[in-house]
Order: sequence, then C-alpha cells, then structure tokens
Amino acid sequence: MSRVVGSELIEDARQRGRVVFEILPGDIITDVARETAARIGIRLVDGPLERPAPVKTDGTTAMRRLMYKRSARWVAPRRGAILPARRFSKLALVGAGGVGGNIAHLAAMADMADEIALIDIAPGLAAATALDLNHATGITGARARCLGGEDLSQVSGADVVVVTAGRARSPGMTRADLIGVNARVIQTAAEAIRTQAPQAIVIVVTNPLDEMTTEMLRATGFPRERVLGMAGTLDSSRFRNALAMAAGVTPADVQAITLGSHGEEMAPIPSLARIKGAPLEKFLSPERIAACVQDAVTGGGQVVALKKMGSATIAPAHASVELLDHIRGARSGPVPVSVRLDGEYGIEGVVLGVPAHLGASGLVEVEELRLTEEERDALRRAADAIKARLAS
Repeated sequence: MSRVVGSELIEDARQRGRVVFEILPGDIITDVARETAARIGIRLVDGPLERPAPVKTDGTTAMRRLMYKRSARWVAPRRGAILPARRFSKLALVGAGGVGGNIAHLAAMADMADEIALIDIAPGLAAATALDLNHATGITGARARCLGGEDLSQVSGADVVVVTAGRARSPGMTRADLIGVNARVIQTAAEAIRTQAPQAIVIVVTNPLDEMTTEMLRATGFPRERVLGMAGTLDSSRFRNALAMAAGVTPADVQAITLGSHGEEMAPIPSLARIKGAPLEKFLSPERIAACVQDAVTGGGQVVALKKMGSATIAPAHASVELLDHIRGARSGPVPVSVRLDGEYGIEGVVLGVPAHLGASGLVEVEELRLTEEERDALRRAADAIKARLAS
C-alpha cells in the first residue's frame, strides 16, 4: 500500500537513530518531509533496498559455542567503564538570596565543586551565607569551600555561573513585568562573566527567564551552547506533582515534560506524559488533565500569592542543580532547558524551553519530540509572544 510520507515519519526515523529513509514504490513524499530530511541529515533513498541475507549457523558450530561458554575458561565480556561525574573547579552564583543560597547548599552536599563563590549586592549577605555553609561542613563533611562577597570579579575562573540575581515578583505581577529592571541586572552580570570567566557555561534563572537568557546571549556574545535558561526542569516538576496528586500516586510514578516559555505561554505536553507507564487517560479524565496543565502554568504564581513578598526558592534551586548534574555527567538523557533555537521545531532565533542533551561544553543537541499539532502550535505561540515582548 502506498503511503503519504510527512515530516512526522522523517522525525520518527531520526528518533530511532536512522540515517536513511526508504521510499517505496507508490509512496508520496511531501515537500515538508523533504525539507525536514535535509535539515536533520536523513538521506531519502528509493527502495526497495536489498537486505543482507541472515547469517545462518550450523548446529555443530552453535553447540560448540554453547559448550565453550559453559566451560570454566569462558569469561563474560567486560562492560564498558562508567565514568564518574566530574567536579567543577569553581561554581559561581550571582545572587545569594533564596534560590542562590539553596543552590549553594545543594551543590555543596552533592560534592560537585571544589569552590563555590556567592555574589550579591546586599552587604554581607553572600559572605554570611558562605560562612554559614562552611560552618556546616563539620557536620556534613562537604569538601567544597564557600566564599562570598559583593564584587562580581569573584566569577573569575568559574566553570559554570548561575545567575539568580534580580527583582522577584510580587502578587499580581507577571514575569514579563520584570523585563526592564532585571535586564540591567543581566547586563551587569554579563559584562563580568564575559571578561572574568570567558569560558564559563551560564545558567540564567532570573525572570522573565526566556527574555533574560536572550539578553545574556546578546551581552556576553557567547555561543548558544554556553548560555542556558533554567525553566523546563522546574515547570516539568510542577506538572509531575500536579499529575501525581490528581492520580493518587507518587511523583516517582509520573513521567512528564513541559516545554515552551517560562510564563503564561508554558506548554505542558500531555500526549507524552505517562503514569506508571500508561497514558494519562487511563487514570485521569480530560478535565482533570486540563486542570493539571493549568496548575503547572500557575504554580509559580501560587507560591508568590502565598508568600506576598518574593517567589519560589526551593524548587528552582533543585531544578538548577538538575541542570548542573547533566553538565557534569551525573545524569544522562534529555532534560528540558531554555536554549536559542536554530531551526529545531521549525523555530529560529528564539530562546525557548525544549528537551536537550547537555555535557561538559553545555548544549550538545536539541532533541525533537513527536508532538501533536496542538502542542506544536503552543510552542509557536510561545515563540511569537517572546518575540513580541522583546520587540516592545
């Protein structure tokens, strides 16, 4: 039977690790599929292709191999060595408030750096937090030495710089309301990072996150691989928590991801979410799923409304540490992170939350998931909204 070969089949082939896609007689291939294949490096080949004949083993050889494996001299092949996670020489945190202080604590407990530098314009805050963390080492045994101060030159020589500094939201404020004031904070931090730590990977946590990551890219001049935004890890965690509570399971039973912007245009992806390995519909009604999506989108605002002054600190710190773990090799696989897209998902030149593989040099590769058309539309709307905010 003839097929209509669209871009989704080409993307599926890429997800399966194929570099060749076979076009059978009678197949109709769309122009979009051809463009997608050219963009992601899949070769379209007219078929049917000749398959190699299966290797047949005679009974005598098969029995000889079996008996050899049963002998005392046979040794199982050694598994490839698993490389230990590396430790950063220096981790710098621009902002020593709730998020920065929690990141420093978690990083010290995870033994991920020789030195952790905290920087904050509030007199004494960074130094006090660093001293407090050093006092705890007599109990925790953490090897990292912490130092703190107000001078941005302390980012010097850092492998990774996490920027959390900036004004937090108050009740009634959106993240977009912070663009003007926090852009100046990012510009100041970027100048210090560009001159003092020119090889560092930068993780932006300051809101509005996608816009501030864009500003960090512009102000440092760094390649997109070394300027990342922490958003999707936090938003995905909130989505998993909402689904777990609705279904009456633990969050460990839930796999779910959130893409798009870190704001009103957030795009939780229900089609790929699973509870105990099964689609959401097995456990939840469409109305409950929609409520969980809304809970993820408004999760940060719920914390702001309860605190009155300030925003979430603990969950963003854990989300930031998850990115640090991927960079240093303590975790593997794709993780949602804000990066500037260069054609992935059909979007160009916009910082947006997408699943990506990270490594010692920062971004390794953006992973393109199979999304529904509605979910793709949500990504496009998020990109358009970010462009509009930056333009204004």
